[in-house]
Amino acid sequence: MKKLVVLTGAGISAESGFSTFRDNNGYWDKYPVERVASTQGWAADPDYVNAFYNMMRRQLIDAKPNRGHEILAELQEDFDVSVITQNVDDLHERAGQKKVIHLHGELMRTCSSRDVEDPRYWRTMTPDCLEVGPGELCDDGSLRRPYIVFFGEQVPKLQQAAEEVMRADAFAVVGSSLVVYPAAGLVGYVRRGVPIYVIDPKPVSIPTDHPVHLIQDVASRGMAELARRLREGSDAAQRPGAHSERV
Repeated sequence: MKKLVVLTGAGISAESGFSTFRDNNGYWDKYPVERVASTQGWAADPDYVNAFYNMMRRQLIDAKPNRGHEILAELQEDFDVSVITQNVDDLHERAGQKKVIHLHGELMRTCSSRDVEDPRYWRTMTPDCLEVGPGELCDDGSLRRPYIVFFGEQVPKLQQAAEEVMRADAFAVVGSSLVVYPAAGLVGYVRRGVPIYVIDPKPVSIPTDHPVHLIQDVASRGMAELARRLREGSDAAQRPGAHSERV
């Protein structure tokens, strides 16, 4: 079974009604990134940071996987699929995706602020328990915090993601502008000769000299087109350096 690795960004969740961070009217327009997503912001006012992610969890509960998530999950019937996501939502998992690497953390998980990666203090939040209270502590005595990679922190799953990309027989980018590093750098781990697909309604600058197949559309329609091409092998004979585009 061929290995398909897919890097997803905010664009795949936008159709589910879950606000993105960077787009117009996104979270960063309303909440300063340095206050809610940085190590400095956490140190200055952890209760404010936890209140922000409590609010995000309440919004996420009302969101549902869209057709883009579902088609990607359905591809597991024909391919060994690994999803690497820049998103912190759980919409891939709720659609049935089995292998998901969250580069930037998971909104529905909280952890120790002393050691974010210590699983003994992880807690999976549920619809009837979505909030971290002011001053709430973990069993290790540290403040409970969101399991989110703040600006200023290392990306702990980056090496695991890079190893998945190196094993890919096909690689796709869905709904990511490829401007956020180190995630955008994962394209550089794609082996020579492996086809790269990019799905996005906006033009995307792709940091690679590999042949790239552009599907310029929203995630749901773009994923349907990608699934068709992968199953039919319709891009297999495309010459190196060529580009295809659907508008």
